[in-house]
Amino acid sequence: MLIKLGGRGLVPLASGSTQPFVGRICSAPGPAAAERGSEILLTDDGELPPGFRAYLVRAHRVRPPDDLRDVYRLGEDFHYLAPGDVVRVEPQRGAIRALYRRNSRSNSFLVTERCDNYCVMCSQPPKQRDDAWLVDELMEVLPLVSPDTREIGITGGEPSLLGDRLIALIDRCKQLLPRTAIHVLSNGRRFSDPALARAIAAVRHPDLMIGIPLYADVADVHDHVVQARGAFDQTVRGILNLKQRGVRVELRFVIHADTVERMVAFARFVARNLRFVDHVALMGLELMGFARANLDAIWIDPLDYQPDLREAVDVLDRSGVFVSIYNHPLCVLDPDLQRFARASISDWKNAFMAECERCALRSECGGLFASSALRRSRGIAAVAADRSRG
Repeated sequence: MLIKLGGRGLVPLASGSTQPFVGRICSAPGPAAAERGSEILLTDDGELPPGFRAYLVRAHRVRPPDDLRDVYRLGEDFHYLAPGDVVRVEPQRGAIRALYRRNSRSNSFLVTERCDNYCVMCSQPPKQRDDAWLVDELMEVLPLVSPDTREIGITGGEPSLLGDRLIALIDRCKQLLPRTAIHVLSNGRRFSDPALARAIAAVRHPDLMIGIPLYADVADVHDHVVQARGAFDQTVRGILNLKQRGVRVELRFVIHADTVERMVAFARFVARNLRFVDHVALMGLELMGFARANLDAIWIDPLDYQPDLREAVDVLDRSGVFVSIYNHPLCVLDPDLQRFARASISDWKNAFMAECERCALRSECGGLFASSALRRSRGIAAVAADRSRG
């Protein structure tokens, strides 16, 4: 079941604020009165003790006390919200957005929509506008995040365009969430500047990974995919600068019609020249944004590239490179590749088709992007119980 992260879902019962605000969900009895300033009480029974930043009620018959403000009836689409979740409330729009979900393994924060690439399959096309408020908001959210969170993602746009603000953000994560892994998705180009690579290394975050896409072993293919001349050379220099300074790097290779012919050559290039990277993710296509607009030009059925995928994985695996397959349901993979598959799709994007309900591998499979309904592999099928995972 897909999760709706944001939208109109609040009916004001007692209004007060006019500007958006952030708060952490709690349930009765909730924290002591002195700690309630950033807490939003979520309740079913309509009992509303004073002192909370705001109130979300599921009950249909609630009459707030006259001295309370920011009381809202919560729409059914958002009944999944639970204590520990962090939300943004937009009173004037009657909107709410889940920024962080304590029980989710898929918490990522968008820190900018600006980007210096223009990838042909980008699922979140860039927007060149001032969105510094996103980092301001995240700085406000981080103290509300559970310190037991396993991992959070930092994404864009291109986070490295933030420069010093990205460094400050990672440092704040280190101070507030020292046990939480941080995974930054970046195109890597700005790290060709040794000063930026040094600065991010100097934070000494105990569990930081930079995920960088490299779409070929040659410049012309990579530069075409990202629509930026010189990007390949900058990206490779960025990878080298980060690794030279001890920062962990993951390479990401999205498989589509413009990249598939170089997949095996890419694997050999990494095995020969970049074997020191910490992880390589060979990724299926998410059919959103530019990928959706360019669907006819870049779509390729995963069944049609299984031999190349198998060879690329074999090259990397035999070279000692940690390799994974992302964003592929198990039924479209050759059995001997299934052990490399990871359940990588964020839960709010994740979907299963009707065939999946009777599949023997359903509990092990990462499913599909919900957007896969636009173009589905002919390999999607229930796996019989006698076919074990490879």
